[in-house]
Amino acid sequence: MRTEIDETEFGSITIHGEALAHDVIIRLNGKVKKRKKKLSKAIYGTSHIISLDEAKQVYQEGAKQLIIGSGQYGNVTLSNEAEAYFVRKKCHVKLLPTPDAIALWNKTEGPLIGLFHVTC
Repeated sequence: MRTEIDETEFGSITIHGEALAHDVIIRLNGKVKKRKKKLSKAIYGTSHIISLDEAKQVYQEGAKQLIIGSGQYGNVTLSNEAEAYFVRKKCHVKLLPTPDAIALWNKTEGPLIGLFHVTC
């Protein structure tokens, strides 16, 4: 079953009617997991820069696209190392403010994964 995202507002994301007050990752199989942003925070002191370690945790073999919701105001970025990692994996990354990323997520087909930041 395709994981449809209902909406977002500052501090939450609603998926299948359930409001979640944390960043999420949506896996290839549609399962929703809490983002492990400590992987990036340990390196950069912030979860607004996605580290190589977090990129490796997010990626799944077979994913052709990663949609990243970069926050309500678009503050999340990829580190150079994370960006290079996704290029090596041939996983195209779309980085958009979370409301725009959700709209793209809901209309995109194929093997994709998502990471959605719900604040900033």
